[in-house]
Amino acid sequence: MSPTGALRQVRNRLSGALWPVPALAIVLAVGLGVTLPALDGLLGGPGDDNPLTFAFGGGPSAARDVLAAIAGSLISVTGLTFSFTVVALQLSSSQHSPRLLQTFVTDRVVQATLGVLVGTFVYALTVLRTVRTEGADDVAFVPRLSVTVAFGLTVISVMALVLFLGHLARSLRVETMLRDVSDEARATFARELPEAGSEPASARAELPSGPPRPVLARSSGFVVDVDGPRIAEAAERAGATVLLAHRIGDSVVAGTPIAHAWPAAPGSAVDLDAVGEALAEGVRLSFERTPDRDVAYSLRKTVDITGRALSPGSNDPTTAVHGLSHVSALLGELVSCPLDATPFRDEDGVLRFVLPQWTAEELVRLGIEEPIQYAGGQPAVLRRLAGLLRELAWRAPRGSLDETLRTRLDQVVALAEESTSIDRAETTLWRTHLSDALAGRWTVQP
Repeated sequence: MSPTGALRQVRNRLSGALWPVPALAIVLAVGLGVTLPALDGLLGGPGDDNPLTFAFGGGPSAARDVLAAIAGSLISVTGLTFSFTVVALQLSSSQHSPRLLQTFVTDRVVQATLGVLVGTFVYALTVLRTVRTEGADDVAFVPRLSVTVAFGLTVISVMALVLFLGHLARSLRVETMLRDVSDEARATFARELPEAGSEPASARAELPSGPPRPVLARSSGFVVDVDGPRIAEAAERAGATVLLAHRIGDSVVAGTPIAHAWPAAPGSAVDLDAVGEALAEGVRLSFERTPDRDVAYSLRKTVDITGRALSPGSNDPTTAVHGLSHVSALLGELVSCPLDATPFRDEDGVLRFVLPQWTAEELVRLGIEEPIQYAGGQPAVLRRLAGLLRELAWRAPRGSLDETLRTRLDQVVALAEESTSIDRAETTLWRTHLSDALAGRWTVQP
């Protein structure tokens, strides 16, 4: 993997884990717990000249009691708080989508709160070991400044806990979850999608003619990252043009084709072993999808929330309508960009590797196929679906999705007439609005 790809992989793993911030807080707490008592020893001389008169004024026993109380209470509160949090998130994920737990792990407020709590606990224990009572061989030592800092960190920890509970209460609301998923999606779009108005690179049209040779996958998982330049270099050395058989986010099964390879020149040989080795190293697989480069993953989460809201167990059409509004916004951004396969060429401009991408039709199917399937008997949801199709017709490039959107509207209209009391006049108005939007007109509502 290239240095850029390896750096991105490390960054993604660190940002997608809960432990890095608490681990850094522990290291800082140990360093502070060692440094401040040493500073106490230098500044805390006897007499009125002691510059630490503003600090903790108790003796060794009092200092031990304070530090022990801080350490004991914080570790108990930390464990209890996050136990309740996990239970609440499990209930929320079972109601909306299990994949939302991934968003919780990457939440900076959660990471920072855990870091403050465990950091204060470790700091109190580290300072506690330096407190000495007067004995035959020891001089009494009370790290007054260090104990005062421990008290300040405890106050900060209590404030962080209160803020965290308020943040958690907001985070468990479905509206907040939908907003977080949408923000996650837009961050991915900013990294992966070309600018609106640019021309798509039609790499598939340049693929060599003739039957390709399949390259089999050596392991299973979801495609989460692809090192295109590395695979292109290997394909050049192997005398091949390679088309990846899976998009980022698709699942790969070991022993099935992961790519197809053509000889660069008709009749020439292709080193399939070299291509397979490059694909094994350049295509990173994981046990779960990640939002880093997967433009459809956040849309998938939003559709999951919408579908759960339409299930008989939930029967929450209001949440479904809110979810469809987010689906419309995400699909609108996706279909307005020139989605096409990404080509990688050698120095001579020869096509060497093609990374497939989601097409606009596939994204529309992903976004509304399941909501249409579950929307029977829900007038508000069917009306929102009709509005969603109109919004997509307005945002999509002219002529790119006309047939797809008309077909989907036919399904919505048929379901509305079959399962609800929505009359034909209203469904006719839906068709009129869609036709106008496809023609670049937005009819003013009377």
